[in-house]
Amino acid sequence: MKPGFWIAPEGAEQPVSVFPIGEEALDSQYKGLTASGALAKLATLDSEALARSCPRAVELLATIASAVAAQAADAPTRLFRLEGLNDLERRLIDDVLGEGEVSGVVALPDGQLAQIQESVLAGIWRVRLEADESHDYIEIGAVPEIVTRAAADLTASDVVIGPAPEGTMNALPVLAEIRERALSWRPGQRSQTINFTLLPMSPADMGFLQETLGNGPIQLMSRGYGTCRVLATGVRHVWSVQFFNAMDTIILDTLEVGGVPVVALAAPEDFEDSAERLKQIIEAYFT
Repeated sequence: MKPGFWIAPEGAEQPVSVFPIGEEALDSQYKGLTASGALAKLATLDSEALARSCPRAVELLATIASAVAAQAADAPTRLFRLEGLNDLERRLIDDVLGEGEVSGVVALPDGQLAQIQESVLAGIWRVRLEADESHDYIEIGAVPEIVTRAAADLTASDVVIGPAPEGTMNALPVLAEIRERALSWRPGQRSQTINFTLLPMSPADMGFLQETLGNGPIQLMSRGYGTCRVLATGVRHVWSVQFFNAMDTIILDTLEVGGVPVVALAAPEDFEDSAERLKQIIEAYFT
């Protein structure tokens, strides 16, 4: 079988694993709520009592609904911290937001991992530092700012191409193309894609590509229509984007040169839709 770009050769560093936010902090009845699961959970609760018991959470949800209605995809993100909310209020926030399609981790320079989880309302994200629960917040935007900042902070802006090992066929011209595109790309331009699924690449080619580009600090997973894994390489503006079928077999293996791949971003139309849905939830269950 043709190897994928991020199926690591023996001895290579594996990318970090995605794990859910707050799993250890919540008991089993609150874990992993999807859109339908979150609303089903709310339907079993006494919403009037919840509104009385969790006024700060309900107020925060209303503020978020107004903020997401005014959000644009290319605008700076907005943060809403959860300090001061008690366990019941946080659980209510978790029930309303649920878990959406995109999750991921960002490795920070100090060694910490930042966890991100899109809610069932696209464009509304939960972000938390693994070792510091005080850094637990909701963020509105196309993607959390910690992702774009980590991508921009990559120090390697050039692809250093060494001698190709024995068995490589097309790695050198592909790396030259990646290098040219990465150096010339500017924010606002469309991303450019190199499709390995259509290229005659040997295992030696793929191993050399991965060794040359290296591992970056960002791993995102989208579970929309199938599974898509997005990994930042060690070179600024260069991303591995892989699509998998139900058998966890790679069906599309690409490198994208550009900003954060669109598969991980909330679309411009998502904000208005999410605002409307959140307002409907608030009206239905808390007013």
